[in-house]
Amino acid sequence: MRTLRTAFIFGLLALPLACNEARLGDTEVNGDEDLSDGTRYYDLKGVDLSRIRDRDASCAEVRAEATLQKKPVDIIFVIDNSGSMTDEIRSVEQNINKNFADIIGKSGLDYRVIMVTSHGNAGTQQSVCISAPLSKHASCSPVPAQPGNNPPRFYHYSIEIESTDSFQRLLASVNGSVKDQYNLAPGGWQTWLRTDAYKAFIEITDDTSAMSEVDFDTQLLAKAPTQFGTKAARNYVWHSIIGMKENSPATKPWAPADPVLNAICTKGGGAVAPGVQYQRLSIMTGGLRFPICEYANFDAVFNHVATGVVAGAKVACDFALPPPPPGQQIDLGTVLVDYTAGGSGLRTTFKQVAGAATCGPNSFYIDQGRVYLCPDSCNVVQADTKAKVEVLFDCLSVVG
Repeated sequence: MRTLRTAFIFGLLALPLACNEARLGDTEVNGDEDLSDGTRYYDLKGVDLSRIRDRDASCAEVRAEATLQKKPVDIIFVIDNSGSMTDEIRSVEQNINKNFADIIGKSGLDYRVIMVTSHGNAGTQQSVCISAPLSKHASCSPVPAQPGNNPPRFYHYSIEIESTDSFQRLLASVNGSVKDQYNLAPGGWQTWLRTDAYKAFIEITDDTSAMSEVDFDTQLLAKAPTQFGTKAARNYVWHSIIGMKENSPATKPWAPADPVLNAICTKGGGAVAPGVQYQRLSIMTGGLRFPICEYANFDAVFNHVATGVVAGAKVACDFALPPPPPGQQIDLGTVLVDYTAGGSGLRTTFKQVAGAATCGPNSFYIDQGRVYLCPDSCNVVQADTKAKVEVLFDCLSVVG
């Protein structure tokens, strides 16, 4: 049925139609054909007139800068418990709070530390005991009966790591196939990981690996892709404190662009092997490398590692939609995302798709009030430390 022109004007007297077709409730109201005098008729049959929206406000597009926050970081220490590691373990215990956790904490980064190594006495067992403030233990003298797990900041999964089996032991314990000594996490140390967190491994050993870095990477990604990512988009970095030759100065990290070194460090009794498998994994994932022989200077080394963890933290690829102006609501179908490159200022508009399954280049989708950048768009934004992301949308005024 067609309403008369007078009825339409009466019902929508306060509703301007300057920009687009009116919307009544959640119903799109389209006009019928124009008459010779310019009058357009509207079919209002079945329309709820108690709540009327219009797109008058959409004539002025709203642009709001999105808030990009760095993802939380889960830091996994993997420490060799073999007989040659006493001095190195003591240096870890002395520096992990002041020269590592304190630096990360002051950065504002949301972090947690997970130890995968044997809990105990460094001198007699080549094992690790962490004290406060990371741990809940005020002191490690004497060594407490079990680790001082301190949720949500610190966890210790106590298993023995031998000279050459760090990769294998990590893989066997991540899901709990190898249990921790105190049964604190029956499901493995992955119990303490956060799915929204970036993962940073820190390997500490003076020896080599019996498993290749390629096999480890393949198996790790297969075990928990939601935690560690995929080969196309890894969600972890591997830092190595190993038996490789020193840089100049000795505490300066070897960067991912530096080659694999086959020479070992010799200070303080020297290392067993240069750990080339760990080196290659660090290079593959963008991690840093340090000589373990500098354990007397682990204050500087841990400082560098902490700084690297903070700098390497990834920007999250999802964020809440900015709030609309007062009295209006976002027309979700009109949302666009503008990315402006930090260096060049080049602007790219990301287009909205229906969902994750329809993702493509330069695209995003919306789910429950949050914007999710598709993988290609996410990689671009994460690689740009000065990225600017803006959300553009039209508004719907709510009347009545």
